[in-house]
Amino acid sequence: MANKKILIIEDETAISDFMCYSLNKEGYIVKAFENGEDGIKALESFKPNLIILDLMLPDVSGFDICKKVTNTFNIPIIIITAKCDITDKLLGMELGADDYITKPFDMREVLVRIKTIFRRIELTKEIVNNEENELIIQKYIEIYKDERKVLKDGQPVELTPKEFDLLLFLAENAGKVFSRAQLLDKVWGFEYIGDTRTVDIHVQRIRKKLDKMKNYSIIETVFGVGYKLNFS
Repeated sequence: MANKKILIIEDETAISDFMCYSLNKEGYIVKAFENGEDGIKALESFKPNLIILDLMLPDVSGFDICKKVTNTFNIPIIIITAKCDITDKLLGMELGADDYITKPFDMREVLVRIKTIFRRIELTKEIVNNEENELIIQKYIEIYKDERKVLKDGQPVELTPKEFDLLLFLAENAGKVFSRAQLLDKVWGFEYIGDTRTVDIHVQRIRKKLDKMKNYSIIETVFGVGYKLNFS
């Protein structure tokens, strides 16, 4: 985990300083900003491996930042919110966040969530080293695992890190049916504590980006069970 770079966008100085101290002790390289504009400007120069993002910022909505990051970069995001409303959490996930944490939080939980995300990315790389790089779905979708890239009719499709992980997992297990709980375990990690609707949201977003026909989806809903991916 050493040398991984983490960008913190959090306007509460005490929380930001505490996270910086704890993450530095774990070997991470950390930069923190108290407003959204400065945090966004740091993306190009700092090139973080992960972003910890507070939703309630003084200048820019955390939702807007989340949307901007996922539309432009391939960087996992953990959102932090003081609100317990599930709607805000699900909206953050729908906009591309990989995980969420509710204030007040235990820093040990934050560290576990971060390590889970990095571990998942590393495991994906290990799988790539032992398997063919390219997967082709229904002749018009290409998945390049080592580049974490997806093409639709030869054109790049921007997927969030979690969307890519979910698509890749289903593609590598095409035809097999997985429940929402199983997908949370396999793609999000066993430490993930979240609503199974998170899976539904990510499936809907993948369908919106990749499906070509209104009445047919590459990710099929198996009613009463879960989802599976079809190659044909």
